[in-house]
Amino acid sequence: MPVRAFLFDFDGLILDTETASRAGWQWLYRELGQELPPEKWALMVGTVDGWDIWGHLEGLVGPLDRASWNEKRYAHEVTLLEVEELRPGIADYLSFAEEHGVKRAIVSSASRRWIDMHLERLERAVGWDAIVTADHDPARAKPQPTLYLEALDELGVAAGEAVAFEDSPNGASAAKAAGVYVVGIPNAVTADLGLDESADLVLDSLADLEPRELVARLA
Repeated sequence: MPVRAFLFDFDGLILDTETASRAGWQWLYRELGQELPPEKWALMVGTVDGWDIWGHLEGLVGPLDRASWNEKRYAHEVTLLEVEELRPGIADYLSFAEEHGVKRAIVSSASRRWIDMHLERLERAVGWDAIVTADHDPARAKPQPTLYLEALDELGVAAGEAVAFEDSPNGASAAKAAGVYVVGIPNAVTADLGLDESADLVLDSLADLEPRELVARLA
């Protein structure tokens, strides 16, 4: 069957928010004289409630004013994100989809508000056929296939007619469980998390494979 839909993860895939997010939490830990454990952080990437980070931190330093500290952490993270642009190759794939009638969707464990904020800044808020988010609901978040199944239903395409682009094992596992072919594009945070074990194809950058060539391979 032909490729009829491109399904994009958001955090770490369309925009490298993962590096800034990790840096924000590293800043918070260091402000409190601690270090963020990288192996624990990996449990949080691409999902919701993968690890109780506040519980861990308070276990080290005692009770915290979570709201106040989180506001400071978030401000630090947003400052880093202001300079981030679309990751390499994303714009080419979006343009190809528009030119060839391939549907475009975002499938993310993040919140719709978070995604809309960044799309507005990047001037990419229009042109999506679907945006499906978990909105802090761990029962719907990746690695469960729920979000991908919802996206396929909303787009009106079969799993075999879609390609998912993911940067994390949690995301790739969700897409595979929904029956979707997965192209993995790791970033600095997810490069060592074993994405090649769950994705069908792994690229250093989406810019390394033209969309026309990918579609030709799958057709």
